[in-house]
Formats: sequence, structure tokens, C-alpha cells
Amino acid sequence: MQPKPEWLKIKNQSGVNYAAVNNILNELRLNTVCSEASCPNSQECFSRKTATFLILGKYCTRSCGFCGVSRKTESLPLPDPTEPERIAEAIVKLNLRHAVITSVTRDDLQDGGASHFVKTVTAIKKANHEATVEVLIPDFKGEITSLETVASFKPDVIAHNMETVAELYENVRPQADYRQSLSLLASVKKINPKIYTKSGFMTGLGETEKQIDKLLFDLKTAECDFLTVGQYLPPSKNHFPLFEYTTPEAFDRIKEKALKIGFKYVAAGPLVRSSYRADEAFNSNY
Repeated sequence: MQPKPEWLKIKNQSGVNYAAVNNILNELRLNTVCSEASCPNSQECFSRKTATFLILGKYCTRSCGFCGVSRKTESLPLPDPTEPERIAEAIVKLNLRHAVITSVTRDDLQDGGASHFVKTVTAIKKANHEATVEVLIPDFKGEITSLETVASFKPDVIAHNMETVAELYENVRPQADYRQSLSLLASVKKINPKIYTKSGFMTGLGETEKQIDKLLFDLKTAECDFLTVGQYLPPSKNHFPLFEYTTPEAFDRIKEKALKIGFKYVAAGPLVRSSYRADEAFNSNY
């Protein structure tokens, strides 16, 4: 594995808030994508008293080449009926104004977990009427009824990550479909044009500038509002290999292009992740 450049070296930011967030998450037995997917920003986010909650368990039914979340396809537990209330309690205790909820992909569930997303959004809104909610959803295998279920309860933002360019899907997202993911994002606007949509992708997997330009164009055509772009960092030597490190200047160029073609908000940088400072994207357009 290539040595990390200076711009990817993370400063230790643990402190009082970091410990407090950890204690609350442990006390309420909650999972976060911050921990399960080995996010490089967990220290910063916890120190800012923010976290991205991971629902539907710790195990994913898919085997994406880039992801650090554990995979399991058999004997998976049913969604925990107490989880939505526990997440709502954590959000109140953390005094969060913008909550981000994501999940593992559960292809074993009839609705892909859509109804559990709804229960979680409902519990949050009941516990804190002022909190805005962003859901980062799987593709639900293209089932429009599952998307309609989630959208009907009006989360403020519905996000779905493209992750990479079309040409790399076969190896990076072998159980997903590029056009299907684009269609999901476009369908949100057809169901409810007032809901903001958001997507994200990684660099450094071997994509070309031309392929990135096409991805930006496709996302904008799907009426995607917000965009995040960050550096791919392999969770282990057994994951999809790193092709190269993207410079901060290259991220700036991607951001400039995305804003020029009409995205409402763009976060692009080496350590940017899909939920990184998610409140900023929403608040800048609210």
C-alpha cells in the first residue's frame, strides 16, 4: 500500500465531547457508520457531538470491494424494534439539530429495511420537532415501493451514494447497478420534489477525469442537489486496491466543475465522506 501523503494524516481530536458521544452510543447500544466502516473523521465528528447512525444491524448482505462493513447473508436478525427509540433518545441527549441515518444493505428483508427507516425518522421527529433528518439509503434492489415508503414520511434529505464511475461498478459494486442507482435518485424528485437529494463518490480507484465528468453530468441530470467527493482508503489489503491518491488541488477542480453545472452544495476533499458535516449542506440551502 502506498504511503499516505501529508494531507491525509489525521490529527488527534479526542476530548470531552468525543468521550461523551462514545458513552452515549455505548449506553444505548447503537451502531454508527463512523465505527463500523472505519471512517477517518470519527474523532472530529464525535468531538463536534455528531454521529451517523447505522441501523438494521452490523452485517451487510452485499460484498462491495471498497467497504469495511462486515458481510453476512444467512441467519441475520430481524430489525430491532427498540432501535428507533434508542436513536431518538441519543439525538436528544446529543442535542443534534441534523440527524443522519444510514444502514447496511439488507437484501434479505422484503422491503429492504424501508419500514425501519420510517420508524426511525418518525421516532426522531417525535422526540425533537426541530431536528432535520437525512437518510442515506441502499438501492432497495430498485423497488420503487420501498423508496416511496421512505419518502412518504418526508425526511429532509434522501441520499444514495454512487460510490464510483460506471466503468468500475463490476469490480467495486458487483451487486449494484449504475443506472438503477441514478434512477433511484431521480425518482425521489418525482415522488416529492421538495426533498433534497444527495450522493457521493470516491476517487483513487482508477477512474479517469472523463469518467468523473460523465458521473457529474449523470447525477445532475438525475436532479441531485448535494454532492460529496472523497479519497478512497482501502480498509485492508484484501479490499479493492488503491490506484492513486488524489491531490487537494484535483478535488478543488472537481468541486468547481460540479458547482458550475448546478449542484447546490459540494464538499470535495481527501477526507470528505458522505455524511461529513452533513448539516452544512442542508443549512446552506434551508
